[in-house]
Amino acid sequence: MGKQKIDSNTILYGVFGDPIRHSKSPIMLNRAFEEAGINAAYAAFHIKPGQLRSAIDGIRAMQFRGVNVTIPHKLEVMDYMDEIDEGARVIGAVNTIVNEDGRLVGHNTDGIGYVRSLKEETGIDLRGKHVLMLGAGGAARGVGYALAMEGAAHIYIANRTRDKAIELAQSMSSFTMATGLGLDEIVDIVGKVGLIVNNTSVGMHPNVNEVPMDTSLILNTTIVSDLVYNPMVTKFLRESESRGVTIHSGLGMFIYQGAYAFEYWTGVSAPVVAMRQAVIDSFNT
Repeated sequence: MGKQKIDSNTILYGVFGDPIRHSKSPIMLNRAFEEAGINAAYAAFHIKPGQLRSAIDGIRAMQFRGVNVTIPHKLEVMDYMDEIDEGARVIGAVNTIVNEDGRLVGHNTDGIGYVRSLKEETGIDLRGKHVLMLGAGGAARGVGYALAMEGAAHIYIANRTRDKAIELAQSMSSFTMATGLGLDEIVDIVGKVGLIVNNTSVGMHPNVNEVPMDTSLILNTTIVSDLVYNPMVTKFLRESESRGVTIHSGLGMFIYQGAYAFEYWTGVSAPVVAMRQAVIDSFNT
């Protein structure tokens, strides 16, 4: 496939983070633009603490059409938006910015990206389901909100610091039933849930031998999902699968959060198959 040419009509996009050099977003989104025949280029920008406001001013000045925002800037960036959509406001984080002629609109595509991939890859119907989420950080808030919007009946949040889980459960209780627990209390509810989601970074490269919970507790009727996508199949998923469980890797969430961003920016449906292939190829090089 011919490489895209950058010229004076090329529309610019990027991702802001710290660190950022590990990001697969440029590989995935440049492939998407190429596949869709759009004259655009997407790069990674290392935005250090204290530089975010200037970087956001730069989007306006240089007329970038859109930017993704990753750790640690997803919260602070909200202060510099002209408008924030409802999902991002509720989640309390923005990961996608759309520049509408100098007016910056903040969205959050993590949770909706997660649910779209979960449903496509596992066929799960979330209505009335009980869900166990491991971890109470930023990712959990986005995923929990999206699961609630899909009709999950009760979300249990288990976290090492129990208070943090209770706090998140309280803030989610206006959308669905939510209960915060300590990790030691998982054993009491694990039999009731149809979906378990690891929202922590436990098991992520280079700590590939860690698991966020004891998989021997998991029933084979449960779907087990991990937000970690490097490695693509974590030890948590491998152990669960060996118990006859349906598993779902974090790669889908990563791809679909990018797909939603692409669709917000371009109005064109995202070439998801090519995007997935670009990311998978990048792991194998």
